[in-house]
Amino acid sequence: MLMEYVLTSAEMKASDTAAIEEYGIGALVLMERAALQTVSVILDRYGTDIYVGVMAGSGNNGGDGIAVARILREQGIRAEINMIGEQSKLSPEAAAQLETARKLNIPIHYGVEHTLYDVIVDAIFGIGITRNIEGKYRKAVEAVNASRAKVVAVDIPSGVHTDDGSIMGCAVKADITVTFAYRKLGLMLYPGASCAGEVVCAPIGIPGAVTANKRSGVVTFTDWKKDLHFPARSRSGNKGTFGKVLLVAGSRNMGGACYLSALSAFRTGAGMVRIFTAAQNREGLLKKLPEAIVDTYDDNADPGITPEESAALLSGLEWADIVAVGPGISMSAKAKAILETLLSQCCQPMVVDADALNLLSQDEALLRLFAYGSRRSDSDVIFTPHLGEFARLMQCPVSEIRRDMIASCKAFTRKYDVALVCKDARTLVAKRGKLTYLNSSGNDGMATAGSGDVLTGIIAGLLAQGYSGFEAAVMGTYAHGLAGDFARHKTSAYYIMAQDIIKALGDIEKE
Repeated sequence: MLMEYVLTSAEMKASDTAAIEEYGIGALVLMERAALQTVSVILDRYGTDIYVGVMAGSGNNGGDGIAVARILREQGIRAEINMIGEQSKLSPEAAAQLETARKLNIPIHYGVEHTLYDVIVDAIFGIGITRNIEGKYRKAVEAVNASRAKVVAVDIPSGVHTDDGSIMGCAVKADITVTFAYRKLGLMLYPGASCAGEVVCAPIGIPGAVTANKRSGVVTFTDWKKDLHFPARSRSGNKGTFGKVLLVAGSRNMGGACYLSALSAFRTGAGMVRIFTAAQNREGLLKKLPEAIVDTYDDNADPGITPEESAALLSGLEWADIVAVGPGISMSAKAKAILETLLSQCCQPMVVDADALNLLSQDEALLRLFAYGSRRSDSDVIFTPHLGEFARLMQCPVSEIRRDMIASCKAFTRKYDVALVCKDARTLVAKRGKLTYLNSSGNDGMATAGSGDVLTGIIAGLLAQGYSGFEAAVMGTYAHGLAGDFARHKTSAYYIMAQDIIKALGDIEKE
């Protein structure tokens, strides 16, 4: 898997410093390259018949912006500078750029002269912002956002926190963000991501060796045509070759959950799917999905699992290569008995989702079965909670997790021997000893009933074909989001249903 690193503010600053001090790449050289990359994007998107206003702060981000104005003027484009930052606080590089601009008679305004530009370049604050924007800076940000101009942010929109995407009082809403060397966490995490617009990651000559030991280990995919890889199909294979999935899902009135998961596993390449579900779901499943094998239990009877039901479940377990449990099984005593029976015998790779996770969160002894040193086998296990389910597993408020999702995910996987897929607007995949994956695909239209069931089936289908747990979690999450993006492109965010995501999996393959 080819992935790009995503850096924090401290990591990026350390890389800049090392490039300058250890490799002798001058700060002004890096600034010129950043400005050239920004100009290239502006000209590519908006052409040359434009009027450009740069909003410049006093730090090196402002220096980048001043250099942008100069380079544009050199190419005959009308451009001017609005100095927002304090003159007494100019960085040496920004001061040098401003002096050059003065000598070249580039128009310089002190404060926001106006916003009647075609394009505004936001270079007020860079990646180092640590406190809320106030006073004249806030007025400048508000003026930019109120303008009709297209907005290009330099490195990161002013007001977006680089490490967590939070808004520091207010933030510029950019149409395009040109970021340098590496993507920043704040450009991918919400709400910062909603201010970034299109993100262009541009090289500025920082050697890869500079950052090798300065990265926290967060990665992402950025080019789906290069990055998405479904398992290769053997022309001599058969249904057994491509894996057998046992899906424990669907209580009464929740037959749709097991249908969506099972169909997704099939559509992702699993050779066979066997479903263990409430008897009420049998007829509907066999009509809609005749390819599946269906075993049932009586959801109206004794809350415990009967010997016959246990035998059917364990027969399916003996048959299966992969197990997925949880979608729609409910929180009943019956569901818990089924889960306990399954966990007492399962040694196969397993996906644990939805109600199964909620049952685990209520029973510490069951959850401890997944702790390091307590597992029945070393087969891969994947937990796929949404933020609420994860908070219950962690026994803390959702707000606490939101403060630092990456740290929370890492803490959980240090304790439990699982690959964790923490589902949110930006889903994270974490596992001890692995790089943390931050998913870039997906959209708000996927916040619809059954979307999580689809993801469970996709991951199970990839596991069935030989992917490791972490690989299946990462690739499954990425493919799931891409399918949602394809579905939204065809319709709209308001129209998408879980079944549309499944259908779109085929569209990805066609591309």
